[in-house]
Amino acid sequence: MAEEKVKKEAEKTAEEVKHTNKVSEEKSAGQEAQHTESKTDKKKKSKKDKKEEKIEALEAQIKEMQDKHLRLQAEFDNFRRRTIKEKSDLIKSGGESILVNILPVIDDFERALESMKDISDQDAGKQGTLLIYNKFKEFLKQSNIKEIEALQQDFDVDLHEAITKIPAPSEELKGKVVDVVQKGYCLNDKVIRFAKVVIGE
Repeated sequence: MAEEKVKKEAEKTAEEVKHTNKVSEEKSAGQEAQHTESKTDKKKKSKKDKKEEKIEALEAQIKEMQDKHLRLQAEFDNFRRRTIKEKSDLIKSGGESILVNILPVIDDFERALESMKDISDQDAGKQGTLLIYNKFKEFLKQSNIKEIEALQQDFDVDLHEAITKIPAPSEELKGKVVDVVQKGYCLNDKVIRFAKVVIGE
């Protein structure tokens, strides 16, 4: 009887040990599983972070490229406008140097006609000079060259070049042009020769 009691207790103890071992195994298996899961989560998180960083870097690159594209487009537009303006200026003022060199010839014709004012209008020399002078004047008109009105006008630094000052003959002419030494001319509203004038003070 005592033997049976001892045998039962031994069996009971063995069962308890088995149960304890089983529980501890389950615990350790659970811990391992949690550890594995946390490792997997960390890997997933690090992969997500890397992807987000890559996306941000690509977005920044796209923004930079868009900005460069816009700047380049603006620069091209400015270049195109500038080129068109330069071309139109060249067309407007084409042959400016030739026209400027013709102006002294016009001055000479005017001096010649001034010296011939006492000669009869029937004189062949006077008529010939007047004819050539009128042709020159017509040529200047067709080339869009206009004479700058200066006599008895207010002195304008954008149009006139003051040679000297003299006492004004009247109060009205103070600060105005009282004499024109050399006529001035404009080509398409651009001054190609300033009028040399005398100012009254």
